[in-house]
Amino acid sequence: MSNVRVVTEDAQFQVELTNAGTKLVVVDFYADWCGPCQRIAPFFNQLSLRYPTVVFVKVNVDQCQQTASSNGVRAMPTFLFFRNKTKVDQLQGADQNQLEEKVKKWMGDEEEEGQEGSGGVGVPGQMNLNSMIMKSGCECLNDSDDHPFGHCLDKGGQYLESDCDEQLIMTVSFNQPVKLHSLKIQGPDNGQAPKTVKVFINQPATPDFDAAERNDAVQQFELTADDVKEDAVINLRYVKFQNIQNVTIFVKDNQGEEETTVVNYLGFIGTPVSATNMTEFKRVAGKKGESH
Repeated sequence: MSNVRVVTEDAQFQVELTNAGTKLVVVDFYADWCGPCQRIAPFFNQLSLRYPTVVFVKVNVDQCQQTASSNGVRAMPTFLFFRNKTKVDQLQGADQNQLEEKVKKWMGDEEEEGQEGSGGVGVPGQMNLNSMIMKSGCECLNDSDDHPFGHCLDKGGQYLESDCDEQLIMTVSFNQPVKLHSLKIQGPDNGQAPKTVKVFINQPATPDFDAAERNDAVQQFELTADDVKEDAVINLRYVKFQNIQNVTIFVKDNQGEEETTVVNYLGFIGTPVSATNMTEFKRVAGKKGESH
């Protein structure tokens, strides 16, 4: 028994990607004559049962030669990972541990919690973009050593806290251009959650606090206690956030005029700009493993 969908002709492949919507799609390109393909096939079936919110697809390269060629498949087995019909990662070879690790990496927090519907982010047609964050392009000013910036980029139970005062400047870069629809800025209910927030886009470098105070933002808002709750979504002016490489968020103060500010989770909701696989260019230009 498995939840794997088998593609037997080229036209069916794009249909499967489209039908998946914002869900993660893991595609196994295999051949009947390939020994490693046969050995890892039972494990691939197990993964489809273990992660029911992920779409698992098998493509026979001999039956779907055009699909294999257009996706750059040169050896079997090759596993490709798609989001919104965008290829975000790949793995060659029958390494069970690496395969499952990549599934976990790209499935996102909401899918891991088993939520369905609108991709688990609460916004129809949009997806959680945190799996596309490039750690090497992230920076935070005034985060504490004990609770640094990285703690708020996933839901691992940790949090970001400011150091010297209540202000924070957070810059996040993506491994490919994205369209940003909304944000999740979650904080505690003790007055330390962010209040006044300014959002800048595509900055050549992270601005300092004077510049962040002085410069006009693409969008600025005053968050309420309800806005920083776990199920809240902060809508952006979508037309202004259409081709985003990086986002800088300036937190000016917090809800209760507390000495430090705490961010439990910072989430980005949207879609990739196009189906161009920019991660392949990143891998040539940078070091393997730079992406979040």
